[in-house]
Amino acid sequence: MPPGGGGPMKDCEYSQISTHSSSPMESPHKKKKIAARRKWEVFPGRNKFFCNGRIMMARQTGVFYLTLVLILVTSGLFFAFDCPYLAVKITPAIPVVGGILFFFVMGTLLRTSFSDPGVLPRATPDEAADLERQIDIANGTSSGGYRPPPRTKEVIINGQTVKLKYCFTCKIFRPPRASHCSLCDNCVERFDHHCPWVGNCVGKRNYRFFYMFILSLSFLTVFIFAFVITHVILRSQQTGFLNALKDSPASVLEAVVCFFSVWSIVGLSGFHTYLISSNQTTNEDIKGSWSNKRGKENYNPYSYGNIFTNCCVALCGPISPSLIDRRGYVQPDTPQPAAPSNGMAAYGATQSQSDMCDQDQCIQSTKFVLQAAATPLLQSEPSLTSDELHLPGKPGLGTPCASLTLGQPTPPSSMPNLTAEAALTDILPLKDEHVGHQFLTPEEAPSPPRMLAGSPLAHSRTMHVLGLASQDSLHEDSVRGLVKLSSV
Repeated sequence: MPPGGGGPMKDCEYSQISTHSSSPMESPHKKKKIAARRKWEVFPGRNKFFCNGRIMMARQTGVFYLTLVLILVTSGLFFAFDCPYLAVKITPAIPVVGGILFFFVMGTLLRTSFSDPGVLPRATPDEAADLERQIDIANGTSSGGYRPPPRTKEVIINGQTVKLKYCFTCKIFRPPRASHCSLCDNCVERFDHHCPWVGNCVGKRNYRFFYMFILSLSFLTVFIFAFVITHVILRSQQTGFLNALKDSPASVLEAVVCFFSVWSIVGLSGFHTYLISSNQTTNEDIKGSWSNKRGKENYNPYSYGNIFTNCCVALCGPISPSLIDRRGYVQPDTPQPAAPSNGMAAYGATQSQSDMCDQDQCIQSTKFVLQAAATPLLQSEPSLTSDELHLPGKPGLGTPCASLTLGQPTPPSSMPNLTAEAALTDILPLKDEHVGHQFLTPEEAPSPPRMLAGSPLAHSRTMHVLGLASQDSLHEDSVRGLVKLSSV
C-alpha cells in the first residue's frame, strides 16, 4: 500500500444515485431523455381530454352521445323528408331558418361540452401544508385538549356574510359560489350543476353557452314540431290522413320525439331564464341559500337589483381564462410529493448498494487510520533494513527492541513464548479488532521473549520476513501486533 494510503480506497468506487429515474440503481450516464408531459396528462380530476388537451369532458359521456343522436337524427329526418315539400308549398325560408337554428344548437352544445367549466386548481403539497399550519395556528394547537380545527371561513360580500368551505380533496378553501362536483372530482367556480346531457359540468366559464344551447334547442324543437304538423296537415288535405302518414313516415317519428322533449326543454329554458334574471345558480336555488327580496336577512348579495343588468352580466360579460392551463408543460424541476412507499424503496436500494462495499471499506479505513496514526512517529526514528542487519558491527535485531525507555510496561512473565511464525499468525487476522486502543511505535513496544534472546533461528526467520515485506507493511503489521499485545 502506498504511504498516502490512497491505493486500497480506490478499490470501491461510488456511483451517484439518480432520484429522478425509475430505478434507483440506474447509472446517471445511462439516463434516457424523457419527453415533456403536458398538464392534462397528469390532471388529478376525473375528466377525459382529446386533441392534446384542447377538449375537456367528464368521463360519463354516454348521455351526451344520446343527445347528439337525438338532435342529429331528428334534424336530419326533418331536412330530408319535410323541408323539400314545405319549401315548395310554403316558402324556401323554412329550411334556411331550420339550418341556422341547427348549426347554432350544435355549436353551443359542443362549446359547452368541450370547454373548461371553471375548474379550480388543487393546492400543491407546500400550499396544503402551509394552509394546515394556518388552520392549526388559528385553532390554537398549543392548548391541552384536542379540538378539531375549523374548516370554514367567513367573508363579507355586499353586507352579507358568506361562508367559505374547506375542500378536503382539493386542499383549498373554495371561493364564494364554488362547489365540488362529485362526478368530475373537481372544484368548479360558480358551480351551477353537472349536466349529463352535455357531458360536462356547468360553471362560470361555460354557463352562457349552456343557456344559449337549451334556449336555441327549445326554438329548434318547437320549429321542427310545428312544421312537421303543418306538413302532415297539408298532405292529409290532398290524399287523406292515412295516406299522408304513408307518404311521409319520418314525420311521425319526428313528431313523437319533439312532443315528448319539448316540454322538458322549454321548461328548463324558462327555469334558467329565471335564474339569470335573479343572478342565482341552480345549486343555490335548490339549497335555498338566498331570498329574492332585498329586505330579508338572507338576501342575494350577488344580484344587482335589476333584471336587465343581471342578464347582461351573465350573458355578455367577459369570460375568465382557464386556471388549470391544461395544455401547459409540467416543469421537470418542480418538486413532486414523494409517497412513503417510494421513499422506502429508494432508501432500501441505496442501502443495498452501499452494503456491497461495507466490509472492504471497514478494513481499508482501519488500515488507513492505523497507518496515519503511526506514520508521524515512525518517520522521526531511524528504521532497520535488511541490508543494515547483515553489516558487521551493527547491533542485532534484539538490541533496539531491548532498549525500552520512556517507562513503557514490560511484557508479563506469564506470557507464552512466541516465535516469529506465531507472532505473524496472531498479527494477520487483526483487520478490524481493537480500533480504539492507544498505538505504540515499534521502538516503544515490547518484543516477544524469544526474539529478544537473539537466537539464530529467530534471527534467520526474522531476516526472511523482513526480506519479503516492505518498510510500510512492516510498520503497519507492527502497529497491529502492538494493539493485540496491549489488549492481552
